[in-house]
Amino acid sequence: MTTRFAIFSDLHGNSAATEAVLAAIDTEAPDAVYNLGDLVGYGARPNETIALIREREIPTIMGNYDDGVGFDRDDCGCAYKDKEEEARGQQSLFWTREVTTPENKAYLRTLLPEIRFEAEGKRFRLVHGSHRRMNEYLFEDRDPRSLSRIAQGAETDVLVFGHTHKPWVREIEGVLFINDGSVGKPKDGDPRAAWALLTVEADKPVQVEIRRVPYDVASMAAAIRAAEGLSDHFATDIESGGAS
Repeated sequence: MTTRFAIFSDLHGNSAATEAVLAAIDTEAPDAVYNLGDLVGYGARPNETIALIREREIPTIMGNYDDGVGFDRDDCGCAYKDKEEEARGQQSLFWTREVTTPENKAYLRTLLPEIRFEAEGKRFRLVHGSHRRMNEYLFEDRDPRSLSRIAQGAETDVLVFGHTHKPWVREIEGVLFINDGSVGKPKDGDPRAAWALLTVEADKPVQVEIRRVPYDVASMAAAIRAAEGLSDHFATDIESGGAS
């Protein structure tokens, strides 16, 4: 038997990218669809983006921005290292808190800490940042010793996560690490929306495809520039795929 999963994350208020990814997923007709969180932040369409997920009742994990907006926190948990980037991030958090409806904030507060399941004899663990912290960045070039320790404590065969906005796939200490990239704010130089399609068969390695989907970047960039309180830098980010 073959089971196929669609997994995506880091929508960040980009409703056009989210619509494009959902349409691509519909074409594939997978057995299940999961969202790893960060529906809001940076983009100018948080309520519209949340609505796309809510109306489909997609199982969704709480990202750090969902936590920050849902609970009206004063910090998004983004661990910025650059002061200017930190200031823009805080600006985005407060703007998003202001425009997100109370009903949608209540929805964000209900999102899951993680999702676990088994398929075709393999254990899957879905998280936002890592299984240790929702805002931990698992970059591919992280110290191999650190990644090994994370794998040893993951208690799963397949660990799927987002948060860094940079897709990568690698087996570490017998655990398949999958970063599904970002729907609404890629940072790998490719402005197309990213999502992951997993194909699982018994007694075979999990097949992972990182799919890229074009969408109307110009409209979303224009919406950011038109939003008083959002930095134009976020528009440049989605236009360049984070290469700006």
